Amino acid sequence: MHIGEPLEPLDRSTRIYVAGHRGLVGSALWRHLSDEGFSNLIGATSSELDLRDRDRVFDFFRLNKPDVVIDAAARVGGIHANDTFSADFLSENLQIQVNVMDAANEVDVDRLLFLGSSCIYPKFADQPIKESSLLTGILEPTNDAYAIAKIAGIMQVQAYRKQYGRHWISAMPTNLYGPGDNFHPENSHVLPALMRRIHEAKEQRAPEVVIWGSGTPRREFLYVDDLAKASLFLLENYDDARTINVGVGQDLPIHDLAALIAATVGYTGTLCQDVTKPDGTPRKLLDVSRLNDLGWTATTDLHEGITNTYEWYLTHLDSLRKK
Repeated sequence: MHIGEPLEPLDRSTRIYVAGHRGLVGSALWRHLSDEGFSNLIGATSSELDLRDRDRVFDFFRLNKPDVVIDAAARVGGIHANDTFSADFLSENLQIQVNVMDAANEVDVDRLLFLGSSCIYPKFADQPIKESSLLTGILEPTNDAYAIAKIAGIMQVQAYRKQYGRHWISAMPTNLYGPGDNFHPENSHVLPALMRRIHEAKEQRAPEVVIWGSGTPRREFLYVDDLAKASLFLLENYDDARTINVGVGQDLPIHDLAALIAATVGYTGTLCQDVTKPDGTPRKLLDVSRLNDLGWTATTDLHEGITNTYEWYLTHLDSLRKK
């Protein structure tokens, strides 16, 4: 198969390595691929394989010889974590993706999907953000280190396509949430952080919950199981050097998100804004017209997704409280 030729559907016996298969995205990918009948899924926990260790990554690929790779492995976090540990976020994410892609190329992996983040786009990009906005302006300074790493991943995919003729692609999801999310009180993303804070306020009968920032920045949220479905769709239908956005095409203010979570949790106290805390990017809505034109659209609305996520959170509460 050559670049430009139509892609063939993946055989359900295809050996697929999901890097980061225990994380939020990776576990959703594993669920969806299993549900779709893929019988040769390959995964390794971080204790079994440190993706920052180049020699071990190469040995793993030589041993397992996957046919397809989905790189969902990354060091991730919210504004506080990105801003505090910027050197770690840049260095570790570069190491992970370089090692995975170099090893995949060595064992002749022809189809690979690299998953990035919508934070790659300029802070003041025109809304909704088109893929062509990449590298046209300054990044949001609170997560620019992570963004630079992910931009490098896109460039690496493009370089392998150009030099080796690989059918490798990259996709940039919007803000993700769902079962398996990180609910750490300081290092998590906005939706799970708010969910934990509001739930604990309900338990403690606290009269108010403090929310970082003005509450006016607008964000788009994609249920992680929808991303898993989009990923398989792209592997079977998309073959282009340009990265492609994955989202829902709708956003809402952070304050409205907090109100929706409070209603789901059953919290009736006051939601207060701490305007001394950073807002981050004022708006980050992805233009998903290219993906929609290919024939894929997200199907899980935000209320349903938050309800499912909260149900998962409640069933895992004992383990999450220890983190």
